[in-house]
Amino acid sequence: MTQGRKPKPTALKLVAGTDRADRRNVNEPKARPAMPAPPAFLSAEAQAEWVVVCEQLYQLGVLSRIDRAALGAYCQAFGRWEQAENALAKMALRDNVTHGMMIKTTNGNAVQNPLLGTANKAMADMMRYAAEFGL
Repeated sequence: MTQGRKPKPTALKLVAGTDRADRRNVNEPKARPAMPAPPAFLSAEAQAEWVVVCEQLYQLGVLSRIDRAALGAYCQAFGRWEQAENALAKMALRDNVTHGMMIKTTNGNAVQNPLLGTANKAMADMMRYAAEFGL
């Protein structure tokens, strides 16, 4: 088994401007461009992101029905990131010292707000999924 970069689809290379005819995989499987339906479980924030990203990826010719799960995962991670960031922003308005970055436990100890971990994890997931679509 070989290691290294995973192959990038030709459509993404064309969009990025890195396509070279001498390196093109002539046997690359091609999925028919299509706009998949969003998964029913997406949050409202994720559904809004789906509409924006799905349309643009479709216009670029890099979206097909087989991308539904990966795009859903990206959008759900985006939705969680947005929800966590909005909650942190509300907490920041009430906290002039740490701006919501720290909270007090029941013992009175100051600890990092768990929402920071939630936001950071969702953002990392979102960026990992986004890379799959060349975003």
